[in-house]
Amino acid sequence: MMKLIKVFALAFMLAGMLVSTAEAGWDPANAEKAKESVDYFRKNAPALNRFFEQAYGYAVFPDVFKGGLFMFGGGHGKGYVYEQNNLVGNSTITQINVGPQLGGQSFSEIIFFKGKEDLESFKKGNYEMNAQVAAIIVSTGMATNTDFSNGVAVFVLPKAGVMAEATVGGQKFSYQSY
Repeated sequence: MMKLIKVFALAFMLAGMLVSTAEAGWDPANAEKAKESVDYFRKNAPALNRFFEQAYGYAVFPDVFKGGLFMFGGGHGKGYVYEQNNLVGNSTITQINVGPQLGGQSFSEIIFFKGKEDLESFKKGNYEMNAQVAAIIVSTGMATNTDFSNGVAVFVLPKAGVMAEATVGGQKFSYQSY
C-alpha cells in the first residue's frame, strides 16, 4: 500500500510540473522580471558577459524547480526570450529524467543563441535539448574556455536544494511571442 501511495504522489508531482498556467498576452511586469533575471546572471556570473555581447539572442529562466524520487523526476520553469537585447517573448522549460534520483533543487538557466537561425529554431516553439547538450555549471573562470556548441551555449546557476542523481533526460521548451 505504501508503494502505491508513493507512485501516486510522484505521478501527481510530475503532472503538476508539466501543467502550466495560461497567460493572456503581455503583462507589463514581465519586462521588469526579465530585466531582473538578466541582471542576476550578469552579477553572479560576470564571465558570461562575452556571451551577452556575442550572442544574437538568449532565453533566461530565473527559477527552474527540479525534483526526483526513485527512478523518475522532472522540472519546470518560466523564462524570457531576448533577440538582439530586446525582450520578444516568454518561454517555459520542462525537464524529464529517468534513472536513480532523490531530492529537489532550484536553479537559474540561460541559453545563448549564436545566430539568428539558432534563435529562430528555438522560437518555433517545440525546441528540445537532449542529454548530449550539456549545461555548464557556472563557476569562477568557467566561461573563458567555453564556446558555442551547435549554435547554443547553456549555463546553470544553482540556487538551493540537494539532489543526488544518475539520470538521462532532456529539456523541452515552448515559446510565445509578445
